Amino acid sequence: MKVDSKFANTIAKGDFIVTAEILPGAGGDGLAAEAALKALGKGPVAINVADNCHNIGMSSIAASVAVLKSGAEPVCQIVTRDRNRIALQSDLLGAAYLGIKNVLCLSGYHQTLSTCPESANVYDIDSTQFIEMATNMSEKGVFADGAKIEGQFSMLIGAVANPFLKPVELNMLRTQKKVEAGAKFIQTSAVFDIETFGQWLNTAISDGITAKAAILAGVLPLDSAAEAERLRNTYTDYSIPDSVIERLKKAGNEAAQKKEGLAICVETIGKLKKMKGLRGIHIHCGCKGKVSPEVVAAALS
Repeated sequence: MKVDSKFANTIAKGDFIVTAEILPGAGGDGLAAEAALKALGKGPVAINVADNCHNIGMSSIAASVAVLKSGAEPVCQIVTRDRNRIALQSDLLGAAYLGIKNVLCLSGYHQTLSTCPESANVYDIDSTQFIEMATNMSEKGVFADGAKIEGQFSMLIGAVANPFLKPVELNMLRTQKKVEAGAKFIQTSAVFDIETFGQWLNTAISDGITAKAAILAGVLPLDSAAEAERLRNTYTDYSIPDSVIERLKKAGNEAAQKKEGLAICVETIGKLKKMKGLRGIHIHCGCKGKVSPEVVAAALS
């Protein structure tokens, strides 16, 4: 079934795409999400709503409704870490009922990287299987067990990719499987190593991936050299060259490093936008909750 979302229509038209991410916040009033949305303005075509990626926060589905109420279009992130296939399918149906038309299917960070490391994980299926299941729900109208969905259900389905995993052949195979499973857009982890990302993107072009799915390069403004080192040492999806960390250190004090991190991000966006085969920019917020207006302006310019 055709997905009638602004994001899906923008992909179909071939326009350059800008998406951004917010953290729902650790409260039940939605004020954190509202503040993040206000900072973003009306520029991005869609707003990703994180699903407990680091800390406990409001349900990504509920926060996606807050995005809808603000007049923007959400991309609801759903991780398989916390749900079996029953819950995943049920949440997709609920999201569709609430007016959510875009979903990003992820496995999620392992719980040991969260504020609740003692939590039990689920991982009943992986992200690729989740994409295939959601695609069958949307395009064939059937659940994982083959039972027919009552009424209409449609959803634009996306995936993530880490362009910096080696070897590139195995990395690309994983991305190809996600696209074959039904992903219509790919949002990458934050890019700091332009050369390596360019090699990955060129391989995606030659493998025909860019002809089947819109690739959006992730960007993230770093606040300090200390933050860069922490991210690089903790998470596999942050590949931050020594040259970037040294540049942040040379900038000076905390305020100067934050300003330099913003400048690096804006420069990165400018370089990315010149790359053949790239369909857009996805602005990560990291653990900050809000995205800098300067970054949004650079992506939209």
